[in-house]
Amino acid sequence: MRALTVVVVFLVVTTGCLSGTPASESGADATTTTVGTDAPTLDPGTEGVQVTVTDVVDGDTVKVAYPNGTRETVRLLGVDTPEVHGSNSPDEFEGVPETEAGESCLRTAGERASAYAKERLAGETVTLVFDEESDRRGYYGRLLAYVYVDGRSFNHALLREGHARLYESTFTERERYERTEARAREDRRGLWACADPEAVSGTTEATATRTDGGEGPLTIAKVHYDAEGNDNENLNDEYVVFRNSADEPLDVSGWTVSDAADHAYTFPDGTVVDPGAELTLRTGSGSDTETTVYWGAGGAVWNNDGDVVTVRDADGSVVVRKSY
Repeated sequence: MRALTVVVVFLVVTTGCLSGTPASESGADATTTTVGTDAPTLDPGTEGVQVTVTDVVDGDTVKVAYPNGTRETVRLLGVDTPEVHGSNSPDEFEGVPETEAGESCLRTAGERASAYAKERLAGETVTLVFDEESDRRGYYGRLLAYVYVDGRSFNHALLREGHARLYESTFTERERYERTEARAREDRRGLWACADPEAVSGTTEATATRTDGGEGPLTIAKVHYDAEGNDNENLNDEYVVFRNSADEPLDVSGWTVSDAADHAYTFPDGTVVDPGAELTLRTGSGSDTETTVYWGAGGAVWNNDGDVVTVRDADGSVVVRKSY
């Protein structure tokens, strides 16, 4: 795994240089970011204390070590991933059914969030400081901080990818985070797939539902996300099969297919699916035919541990969505 530089921003009321000791130190000011849905980025002039992530406890909690040997536990500010070491309460996650299936789905989502954090943070260098609108420590005495990876907020990435919900607390980025969570929830990314009945019941086919509430003709018949052998070396064995269940041809020209990370493919002009016919979208490259089209991606698109297939029409409205 390529090395990632992880930076956690402390916003403090007074300015000053950070030294190698934890929470009692004051930090350099950071530029205030514009509230929106884009990922917050670090001001190049922001300073911080470098530490090492020694353990990833779960998706929103890490342990770190300072150069002088001091150790701390850091709780990522403003976000909350599903529990993996305890039980989950579905009522805390909007739209997730308060059932055993809903709770089970959240536990799986929590495991994926932990894996996501371990992949990006374990063993990496981080910098610690606090948000001036937030407490410096949480209820259990853990440091509360933003984490930046390659200059971008990891806290925000958890929300964007649907690995976390907004945590009900006061902090500077709250309005931006609310918008980001709402978009992830709308797209059923990550844990928000648990709000889909088929995600908790094992249904294998998703029926199209348009924004006006009526049913459309397009269905996602199959998602073959795990290609034989190395996915990245066998891209055309990774594919999605769509079916036109109507009695008339369906023109999907300009429609898009995307995953939870917003990788997108656009059907070319003249793409029409006949009544009752299927159209296969393969991840790799090839010559399009009436029954098969090719994404032309340089690497695997569909995650083997779960993803969301979303189809939007040429106007950007969601036509069909399937979680797996």
